[in-house]
Amino acid sequence: MPMLRVKGIPQEEVMKESKVLIDELVEIIECPRDYFTIELINNTFIMDGEVVVPPTIIEVAWFDRGQEVQDKVAKAITSHFKKDRECLDVVFQGLEHKNYYENGEHF
Repeated sequence: MPMLRVKGIPQEEVMKESKVLIDELVEIIECPRDYFTIELINNTFIMDGEVVVPPTIIEVAWFDRGQEVQDKVAKAITSHFKKDRECLDVVFQGLEHKNYYENGEHF
């Protein structure tokens, strides 16, 4: 935990940036490296009956760490993936401890 879900970015680019990004996030969030996961989601987006270029979105599911940390994480992610893209959305989804279980045990 945190879980990053990436949409609209080529696999090669995600792989290239993943180590340095996680290095940076470990420092910002102050949690162990093995808590992080990155999932690349390859979806087909359709509009008006046509396949369209997918939007570039990175979702971060995590336990809330406050606005200051969230802002730093958003900037770090953006710095690694914005490049020449017109738009990159970073969306945070707060998880609640009461709803998170690991191996059947409350987290």
